[in-house]
Amino acid sequence: MKIALTMENSQAAKNEIILKELQYVAAQSGDEVFNVGMCDAEDHHLTYIHLGIQTSILLAAKAVDFVFTGCGTGQGALIACNAHSNVVCGYAIEPSDAFLFTQINNGNALSLAYAKNFGWAAELNVRGIFEKVMMSGCERGQGYPVERAVPQQQNVAILNDVKRAVAKDYLASLKAIDVELVRTACRGERFQKCLFENSQVDEISDFVREILN
Repeated sequence: MKIALTMENSQAAKNEIILKELQYVAAQSGDEVFNVGMCDAEDHHLTYIHLGIQTSILLAAKAVDFVFTGCGTGQGALIACNAHSNVVCGYAIEPSDAFLFTQINNGNALSLAYAKNFGWAAELNVRGIFEKVMMSGCERGQGYPVERAVPQQQNVAILNDVKRAVAKDYLASLKAIDVELVRTACRGERFQKCLFENSQVDEISDFVREILN
């Protein structure tokens, strides 16, 4: 998988810690990691609202397969991501959350809390979350427990249908957002490199190029 990590301004100082753990797990799982958010306090200013835009663009363009996001509590990034029709974002504060999300909800993004309860051995907890998504040892979306697998899979399909039904065309939705919000979300060099080198949907990457120029 191609996996993006994106973080907002308040937690930029923790990027090095989080990225190190993600890269550690990726080295074992064979996944490719793109660090596309903020990595220090002097970087371009991103809020959790921008993280939702970044996540939706990368997934819609098929530049990445999964996004790890987050903010101080993880709640803002969760809400911002799920505001977009193509994102199904979960919330994890411990590894079991990540496992259950991948098995039951089978989404494409996961939001973590990078300030709340982020204390001693927090990096080990983060590593465990990454491992449950990237190295769980079983196929995603199989349900848990086994006896609940069929209704859970049915509900995921229904929810995805509901999101498609209530949403506009993705590109039309993106164009309807305040252009300055989108421009700021896409301003970072690492984000642009990930998008432009890996996008499989030209109309999305072309739109981003247009507003950046």
